[in-house]
Amino acid sequence: MSTHAPNEPRVIFLRPQTPSPGSGGAAGAPRRPVGGPQPRAPREPLWRDLVGGVLRRERLAQERTLKDVSEAARISMPYLSEVERGRKEASSEVLAAAAQALGLGLADLLLLAGDELARHTRSRVVRGRTSPTAQYDGFCLAA
Repeated sequence: MSTHAPNEPRVIFLRPQTPSPGSGGAAGAPRRPVGGPQPRAPREPLWRDLVGGVLRRERLAQERTLKDVSEAARISMPYLSEVERGRKEASSEVLAAAAQALGLGLADLLLLAGDELARHTRSRVVRGRTSPTAQYDGFCLAA
């Protein structure tokens, strides 16, 4: 039998809820430091954000419009915009078409995105946010 009242929304929390300040909290619950919340480490970028950023930078560097590139790639303009903004996970076929429309190969696009990821990871190591063993130096492709 449920203790949930009918006509009231049921909320299921995905993360454990922390007690509000001054409520005392549950016994054995971790307490926050007195100095306030600790700074959170920056999240690692998503692959779709990296790839989209590379596509957008390349398009703008060539001074081309979304319409021009979308027509050359045979991708709808709204969809290409969503891919560039990291809102959509594009298939390899879509990425290859967009890259080709920009004069890049799919490998070029992915290597540029991999370089972005490597730069992000190295900057986290330099700032002391992660251990040096987590350092990533880029792709290694077998010949």
